[in-house]
Amino acid sequence: MNVELLKKLRTSVVLTSLLAGAMTLSACQQQQETEPSLEDSISEEQSVPMSADPAEPSDVVVDAPASDVEDDTIASVNTGVNQISYSCSPALAVEATYKDTDNQVILATAQGTATLTKTNDATNPEVFEAKTAIDGGEGFIQWRVAHKERETGVMRTAGADATNVSTYECKKAEDAATVEDAV
Repeated sequence: MNVELLKKLRTSVVLTSLLAGAMTLSACQQQQETEPSLEDSISEEQSVPMSADPAEPSDVVVDAPASDVEDDTIASVNTGVNQISYSCSPALAVEATYKDTDNQVILATAQGTATLTKTNDATNPEVFEAKTAIDGGEGFIQWRVAHKERETGVMRTAGADATNVSTYECKKAEDAATVEDAV
């Protein structure tokens, strides 16, 4: 064989190998797929399996006192809201609704109702405050409650004249009659 012919053949084999290698590599690379257009998605009919049987309710109602289910791992007891009645002196009845998850207390008296926000991280005493008077007008109201069971509280309130502060010492009422008698 001729050396010239071998050189041409070698060149041709090398070029063919390079071309075949390039084609193999490009075939192995991931090609980007086209995303379906919005029109294609809208025109597709989506099938939803349906049953002729009515659905069974999945809500389970537990009709038991909180003390019976508080240790149960399946049932949960809503303890985020706690309502306590207080008898205060000078004579005033206060109904306090504590919303522990929101760090708020709602105080209801004969003069009005106010929502107070907790201003400290302590649990004894807990301090709540609002920038309005108990009747919703100009002024402020502060509520400090102590002990684990929130047994005692002190309410300070003032109207537009912030120097004229009324202070009430409150104790947890034993029953509803005590609160009504205080009014």
